[in-house]
Amino acid sequence: MLKQPATKYRPFAPIGLQDRTWPDAVLTEAPIWLSTDLRDGNQALVEPMDAARKLRMFELLLSIGFKQIEVGFPAASQIEYDFLRKLIDEKRIPDDVTIQVMTPAREELIARTIEALRGAPRAIVHVYNAVAPAWREVVFGMTVPQVMELVARSVTQVRRLTDAAPQTVWTLQYSPETFSLTELEVSAQACETAIAAWGEGRPIILNLPTTVENATPNVFADQIEWMSRRFGQRPGVVLSVHPHNDRGTGTAAAELALMAGAHRVEGCLFGNGERTGNLDIVNVALNLYTQGVSPGLDFSNIDEIRATVEHCNQLPVHPRHPYVGDLVYTSFSGSHQDAIRKAFAAHEAGDIWEIPYLPIDPKDLGRSYEAVIRVNSQSGKGGMAYLLESEYGLALPRRLQIEFSQIVQRVMDVQGKELSASDLWQIFRDEYRLDTEDGLQHRVQEVQGSGIDAVTVLHGELRWRGEAHAIRGRGTGPIDAFSRALGEVCGHAIRVVDYHQHAMGAGADARSVAYVEMRVDDSRTLFGVGVDADTTAAALAAVVSGLARVADRSPEQAQSQPEPVAVAA
Repeated sequence: MLKQPATKYRPFAPIGLQDRTWPDAVLTEAPIWLSTDLRDGNQALVEPMDAARKLRMFELLLSIGFKQIEVGFPAASQIEYDFLRKLIDEKRIPDDVTIQVMTPAREELIARTIEALRGAPRAIVHVYNAVAPAWREVVFGMTVPQVMELVARSVTQVRRLTDAAPQTVWTLQYSPETFSLTELEVSAQACETAIAAWGEGRPIILNLPTTVENATPNVFADQIEWMSRRFGQRPGVVLSVHPHNDRGTGTAAAELALMAGAHRVEGCLFGNGERTGNLDIVNVALNLYTQGVSPGLDFSNIDEIRATVEHCNQLPVHPRHPYVGDLVYTSFSGSHQDAIRKAFAAHEAGDIWEIPYLPIDPKDLGRSYEAVIRVNSQSGKGGMAYLLESEYGLALPRRLQIEFSQIVQRVMDVQGKELSASDLWQIFRDEYRLDTEDGLQHRVQEVQGSGIDAVTVLHGELRWRGEAHAIRGRGTGPIDAFSRALGEVCGHAIRVVDYHQHAMGAGADARSVAYVEMRVDDSRTLFGVGVDADTTAAALAAVVSGLARVADRSPEQAQSQPEPVAVAA
């Protein structure tokens, strides 16, 4: 039981940086990005990537635009060593891309690592050792001076071996592993030792990891600002961060670290990595993008990127994962759907993106709007109307939206599952008899009189319930005349209350859609819908649709189901 945490755990001590400046900083440019999918991400997999999957991941990272890629741990295994050699020997590394490899501060592993890089045009050698008290005292049994001696000896070896291979442009990356758990003065001393051994002014990356996330992101930001004041303006020094996600705040830690002075970020696509994962680079990059800052990485086909990552890692991406999950742009809630639909209707090309519940335009990431609104038992009329309009070109009048939403809700109550746009379209076709053979087969109409005294006379052949009827009607227009004639044949009094019509499609294939709200026998108000290339024929078909819906209902159905318009507004 979680009863007395204070007797087992202690809070991380604050840094006490009273004059911190990072809270007021604004990010205006992208950091340097380093993908560690092929190293930190790969070592966290149940089944590490084989050569084919590693190569596919490498090519994906190049296509996204990464200029620094940590390709592995060549001293760890022959597979890792051979993969690095393949990239170099087959000249698969573009001229503007720098590969990075990692090695612990151990003499034989450093030698093997430098050997593996033979012939590379540019390389970052990433050397690390743990410096936090629990590691240095318990795991390794070392004092602080012994830790510094190890750093100096290891970096000196890297310098000696790399100086012997001048055909490669070398950069050292030194990581005081477990930085976020280490006293700042000890971390700074380790970094000073690495800089001195490597050579003042030579290019060096100081990589400051939350190896295990242990405090709130603001504490990490204070640590980074403290280090930035010490090293941020030093010639050749790049401050880098490598956040993990143990507390679920890796993204926040990275963003606050950049505000605090970090120049570079390491992470993986979609946050793969040990335990709860590494920083999700996609998340940070697209967060910048939604603030008007170009991340310099291309995620315009995010679904293809996800599919490749899932194949290489053999791990699924969660459907709620930021920016990439299957459901992250989807609203089921009726009120959310209504807000989205109205905002889309008001949005014009070139406008600032201000669509409720959508912090980014899905189309920027290669997504369509098809999945933005999906219908389940929590959905409302706005979502259903949006799907029918976006997928099938139907702009339903508001009262028809209310009526149809009740029809859909009854289906949902029975089926209890999500309905797709095609499901809604089929329900709509069935309910409004769009496929019926009933209707006016031949139509002749004429106008008698003129002005306010003009009368439309309409006659023709009506097919109704499988039988043919000759009809003739008089009214103020063709709809009124046909309604009177149809009512006589069917034994109902029909009065058209409202009428809407619009085009569906364009060009030679365009058709007219008519929505007729009608009162039948002064007891029921409902809609009929008609579709036809001819606008008048569509309107008359809508009248037939509405009357057919009345005729098809049993007395029990009429009593058990309320009039849709009764809940309008």
